Amino acid sequence: MALRQTIAFVGNLVPRHFSDENFKESEMAKIIWTRTDEAPLLATYSFKPVVEAFASTANIDVETADISLAGRIISQFPERLTEEQKMDDALAQLGELAQKPEANIIKLPNISASLVQLKNAIKELQEGGYDLPDYPDKPANAEEEDIRNRYDSVKGSAVNPVLREGNSDRRAPQAVKNFTKKHPHSMQDWPADSKSAVATMDANDFAHNEKSVIIDGDDELKFVLKAADGSEKVLKEGLKVEDREVVDATFMSAKALDDFLREQVAYAKENNLLFSAHLKATMMKVSDPILFGHVVRAYFHEVFEKYGEELIEAGLNGENGLGHILENLDKLDNGDEIKQAFDKAQEDGAPLAYVNSHKGITALHVPSDVIVDASMPAMMKTGGQMWNKNDETQDALAIIPDSSYAGVYQTVIEDSQANGQYDPTTLGTVPNVGLMAKKAEEYGSHDKTFKIPSAGTVEVRNSAGEVLISHDVEENDIWRATQTKDEPIQDWVKLAVSRARTSGMPAIFWLDENRGHDATLIKLVNKYLEDHDTEGLDITIMDPVSATKKSVERMRNGEDTISVTGNVLRDYNTDLFPILELGTSAKMLSVVPLMAGGGLFETGAGGSAPKHVQQVLEENHLRWDSLGEFLALAESFRHEASKNDNAKASVLASTLDKATEKLLDEGKSPSRKVGEIDNRGSHFYLAMYWAQELAAQSEDSELAEHFAPIAEKFSEAADKIDAELMEVQGDSADLGGYFQPSDDKASKIMRPSATYNQLMEDLKK
Repeated sequence: MALRQTIAFVGNLVPRHFSDENFKESEMAKIIWTRTDEAPLLATYSFKPVVEAFASTANIDVETADISLAGRIISQFPERLTEEQKMDDALAQLGELAQKPEANIIKLPNISASLVQLKNAIKELQEGGYDLPDYPDKPANAEEEDIRNRYDSVKGSAVNPVLREGNSDRRAPQAVKNFTKKHPHSMQDWPADSKSAVATMDANDFAHNEKSVIIDGDDELKFVLKAADGSEKVLKEGLKVEDREVVDATFMSAKALDDFLREQVAYAKENNLLFSAHLKATMMKVSDPILFGHVVRAYFHEVFEKYGEELIEAGLNGENGLGHILENLDKLDNGDEIKQAFDKAQEDGAPLAYVNSHKGITALHVPSDVIVDASMPAMMKTGGQMWNKNDETQDALAIIPDSSYAGVYQTVIEDSQANGQYDPTTLGTVPNVGLMAKKAEEYGSHDKTFKIPSAGTVEVRNSAGEVLISHDVEENDIWRATQTKDEPIQDWVKLAVSRARTSGMPAIFWLDENRGHDATLIKLVNKYLEDHDTEGLDITIMDPVSATKKSVERMRNGEDTISVTGNVLRDYNTDLFPILELGTSAKMLSVVPLMAGGGLFETGAGGSAPKHVQQVLEENHLRWDSLGEFLALAESFRHEASKNDNAKASVLASTLDKATEKLLDEGKSPSRKVGEIDNRGSHFYLAMYWAQELAAQSEDSELAEHFAPIAEKFSEAADKIDAELMEVQGDSADLGGYFQPSDDKASKIMRPSATYNQLMEDLKK
């Protein structure tokens, strides 16, 4: 393969349009780089030119697909926009590509949009000249229903299920693991008298009420709420299901939830424990904000007993958090009086955990601030403590209402209280094989989750009118259904066997025979394991609590164990164990072997980091760590090398791995502090080390010859470039937009070194 001579560092940095139809037009191989949101988007302005330049030497084109929240919104309303403003539905096009063997997609974290975030993005775009309609909270006609449906299609976790046409393979890269053992992250000791604990329900929650069936033949389902008098309300109809698909349904009792929460508020106060709810409002967009509202009302029950009617009438029911209530009290005639009541209730009540004590932001302020998969491991890193109003750590009571997986965290807490804090220098690893292909739900999908309007029986009926599942429910109960197709389950079992064989690690399926969904999965796992050669492999099935005990025991002994889980535990475990092992989940290697033969390479967990963007706006310092992008890119190159027999891509992958390891060893990862290296500096050093490794390698003389002068020029200019990247820090920065930054402004901010930019321009000649 001839070496492409042009080093295209600069050019169309973030093209707005991606088309699956044009994917095969070029003779060059293609990697699709996703334009997402917040910190990963800002990092893209700096790093993607480097990716383009190096990839081009292996005859690989890097194309951008805009799946940002702003892009997804804009794509839904082409009829209202100018030709210049219109955008293709890149997410839908990527979803189609993911089902083809040629797919090679690098997926950066995106906003999993809450309603608040969605409305804020709409407002910003409207102010930017986009003729977009307001979000109709209560659609009054067919047109408003259509508008709301379009907006709802981009809300919540709209992106990942579309792209994840394969199951998850997440693990700590060996280079990162080695680095952590040499340079362990900070872990706070557990107090000898630690009283921290998880509080969860023992009945009438999602776990205990779950029922599961396997569908017999392709069909359509209907969800119906049948009242005692025989009248019926259709909750959902026309839900298509496939033969052998697993369908589950369950509900949480609102009354039982309220009783449980009131008890925990009293317990936290009595034992001087920080009260904190840990939910998943970013993923479970319907159920968990409702749960959060119950938490807020339980903590402030005296306020709601006195002023509840006024508050709820004003839409201040707590589902958008305490912050939303306090911000809108001025709209009420007696707002000051109610504000004083909230202040007194907090003063007299259980101590609250704080997200930011300096700004007075409690863990009850914003539903998306305390996300269970990140917040619980963070609590364990700090010895089971969270932050109080005085900016001090204190023992905490973690409220996780649904008991499905709460026991996992309680088990880790008990292990830590008994055996002390984990030591990153000696820990084994717990990689994950997760079931998520073809929208394997388990979360409680938004369009199948309902707040029950009146007492009755919810029935899941097939097209013949037969009742497959039924639940007796009361007003305000939260009922939900989920789907998991059979083909992904088979692929999940296959991937677990393959990873166990390749790694030599034991693999544990985390499944509880006492839970409806899991009981069905256990039968299927046992069935499909028979399709594979498992001789010599250690593959077992354990309930999540037992699996956690076994995994942390082995981890403390320096032994490795694969966790094989459903979609929720995939999400939880790929934060929990990496945060304990590595200090952050962003350093995880996240590979999705697509079922059609392509590859989806995710750049690690950790969300889209809105606080990082805030720091850029205030101090022009981006602390986002692109290590996940480096790791994903290397795997993407390896996939290209294997798929298309591209030897140069293999060299790019191996040298990138070495450059990444050198970056870690040399301490060139971003710092949290202004005036120290940030994301931009980290990208520069990665590019320099990568060029040096390419120049030094002997596998491909053409690449070595090509990169030798490039590496030399980088080295000569390194000190000057480093200084230029540092000197811009400290002042505020104008991105020209939050959800849709100005490409010109953001590019200038993220590429501020004139020397670096000129060097790149020179390299093009």
